[in-house]
Amino acid sequence: MVLGKGKAVSPLLSMAEPVKKRLRVAGNDEADEEDAAAQDLMEFQQNLLNQCLCCMSESSLRRPFRDKPSDTSWTRDRILQFVGSIQLLCEIAMKQTTRGFVCSRIGDVCDALTRNEHGLIDKLVELSSHSDRFVCFAASRALSAFLLVSKTNVDPFWLQNLADNALSTSQPRQMCFSLDVIRRIVEYKECDGHVLEERGGSDDKPPSSCNILMTDPEADCSQVKSLCVKVLEAKWPALVSKFDSLVSSYSTEHEATVVTFLELWEALISVKANLSVADTKPFYAHLDNVVMLLAPTVPPVVWKSILNLLNEVLCYGSTLALQDVLAEEPCALAHLVVRGVKDSRLLDGLPYRGGSGRFGGGVGDGDRPLLKKMVLLVLKAVAVTVKETRCDSSDSSLSSDADDADADMALIERSIREVLRKLDQCVKALVPFHPETPVAQWVVQLFADQDDALVESMVCCLDTAVGLVYRDSVGQSDTTLRRVLSPAATFIQFVRAVSHEPDVLLDLLVSNETCFLLYLLRTLKFVRRNWEEFIQECGGELDNIMTVLIRLRLAIDRLVSKDLFPYNIGPVLRLLEKCESMYEGNTQ
Repeated sequence: MVLGKGKAVSPLLSMAEPVKKRLRVAGNDEADEEDAAAQDLMEFQQNLLNQCLCCMSESSLRRPFRDKPSDTSWTRDRILQFVGSIQLLCEIAMKQTTRGFVCSRIGDVCDALTRNEHGLIDKLVELSSHSDRFVCFAASRALSAFLLVSKTNVDPFWLQNLADNALSTSQPRQMCFSLDVIRRIVEYKECDGHVLEERGGSDDKPPSSCNILMTDPEADCSQVKSLCVKVLEAKWPALVSKFDSLVSSYSTEHEATVVTFLELWEALISVKANLSVADTKPFYAHLDNVVMLLAPTVPPVVWKSILNLLNEVLCYGSTLALQDVLAEEPCALAHLVVRGVKDSRLLDGLPYRGGSGRFGGGVGDGDRPLLKKMVLLVLKAVAVTVKETRCDSSDSSLSSDADDADADMALIERSIREVLRKLDQCVKALVPFHPETPVAQWVVQLFADQDDALVESMVCCLDTAVGLVYRDSVGQSDTTLRRVLSPAATFIQFVRAVSHEPDVLLDLLVSNETCFLLYLLRTLKFVRRNWEEFIQECGGELDNIMTVLIRLRLAIDRLVSKDLFPYNIGPVLRLLEKCESMYEGNTQ
């Protein structure tokens, strides 16, 4: 399998002469040549760690790329050292370029390699069929780094053949190789940290003797990512079809390929990939097929990957909760999940434990990460469905339209109540929560060890409750649903979970890893509007809860006074002050 041929280009200064193999007239000469190549590769790698190749001779630089790593004379360790050095070279070059400079010799070597003068593409791709799985993995990482460092020099033919290979090969390992290379390119971020940064100080800078060239730090890998997306877009229906067939006839041999394809799909639609809406839109197709794959016959590792993908589509806390009008695709997926739980017994197929039985049987704690992913997906689907219905009803201006909107909302409320009931039953059948514990409380206990999922699940519960139970047009709504989703109960349980430490709340506010700002802002608005209910829910804990909020306000005030808060926290401060004022009035 060949991805592409080298282009005819002018030779570079550092690698100007064509590579010629030395004559081997005796066994000792061959051994000496191999020893010299191994020594050069070691020197090459060591100098890379020092961020500079200027001290290496031309012959020493050329020798590591002379032979193919797939040659039977190469040991496994030598192959891994060669492939690792290629990856290290490319990553250092990218890191230096983003900082506005590059070692001239590193730049020369990269230029020669990215023009495929030494056939490096073919050498790395040949390793996709190597018998050692770790060699295949290391080669895919090196190839993705190589394509990323190519930037404007990347040949679209290489990417085209990677996608074609994923479709045409009957070998799961080679398909996995191609998909993994593309995935790493799609999800790459320019600001990603590198292991070398852990060394800190001046160790990650070239030595003073290095001949440095200035570069454009604004140059990025967007062109390579865009090419990948365009290539995949044309092949996507065929790739999804092949993926469906692999899952339908699933065997452990296909596990890595199936999981890698799902990770690629997740990367394509992730907001973290920084792709445009137009680029990602084609990859929202066929998601309904993925939901249908969630069956008891599918192993837990595939369930987790599918749930990761679907949870990324329903990125509620980071995206959907902030939008006034929701896109069609996430809404359609949310409806499908809600119907699957309500009518198709989707939760019954959850492979929570290993072994036989309705939920897998077995002993021990079961697969809590899998359960949490499923619970989060259902909560997101419910929140999106409610938000979509509210957005539609808010457009109603005539009284008859408003009546129809209320009727739609009542219908949605009945469906959501049934979905939450089945979710509650499922969780309590698998986790030893007290039978009377409402969703509003056990959701905090279930996600207490995972900040991002915890905060997002609380936002989903809060928005669902406000949309169904506390909407303006509702009269005396269902008290059962009010208790199940009580925002006050959720917040109280959350404060207990963080041991009444305001510093934890402050850390979550400052961090950008969760949507806690959104949650706290909406919770404080709820508390202000439903103060009496909040007092009643707190009971004897009111003083403790309000002490946490008051100490949080004081901590924020101190940071704001020193201009240390990373964004405008004014709206939260005003709400905290309002709640504190109502609390003082209540105590008086």
